[in-house]
Amino acid sequence: MSSRAEIFANIRHGLRRSEATDAQREAVQHRLQQHPRNLIPARGQQAPEAQVELFIRMAQEAAAEVVTLENIEQLPEAVADTLESKGQHELILASDETLTALGWAAVHERIRCHQRVGQVGDEASLTLALVGIAETGTLMLYSRPDSPTTLNFLPDTHLVVLQRKDIVGVYEDGWDRLRSLCSGRLPRTVNLITGPSRSADIEQKLQMGAHGPRQLVIYLIE
Repeated sequence: MSSRAEIFANIRHGLRRSEATDAQREAVQHRLQQHPRNLIPARGQQAPEAQVELFIRMAQEAAAEVVTLENIEQLPEAVADTLESKGQHELILASDETLTALGWAAVHERIRCHQRVGQVGDEASLTLALVGIAETGTLMLYSRPDSPTTLNFLPDTHLVVLQRKDIVGVYEDGWDRLRSLCSGRLPRTVNLITGPSRSADIEQKLQMGAHGPRQLVIYLIE
């Protein structure tokens, strides 16, 4: 018996259940395909404008910085301002055309831009968010060739672009958006990011950057 089979056998024994019947397996498959929702909190059912306000408030409470821009063309200057204020001058840029098509040449004397996977020791990275989830101020990002997951975790500062129209109320809305985008075939990695990385496991002292970026900056595009 494989380790996996042995674990499941022990679980069934503990629950006093036998091997699942064909009808039970079919019922489980049906439930998985329907994506039923559980109880949705009231704060996740607000009007769009209220959702945006809630997202900003929750993100800031989680120690993220939120910078509002009128349009995405303002992004290079805004990023340069942010990095200079933090004493950083190098940016690892995701290869999404939405980002690479912007006027980075105008700020090349202020910051150095590269396109590659993230590496240990990188100062800052810039990626796109699929959605922002208002109920917790959480960003949903997913891995793909032009935006590897390493950009979300290895740099010291993570810069994320989020369109105002892509703020949804609850997690279920975010997963629906992802399933629709990926035609039912989910990406290898989905990251849910709420504020910069932190931990209080060591002597109950809060340490920023314990498992990822020390700083999270969200550029909210109007």
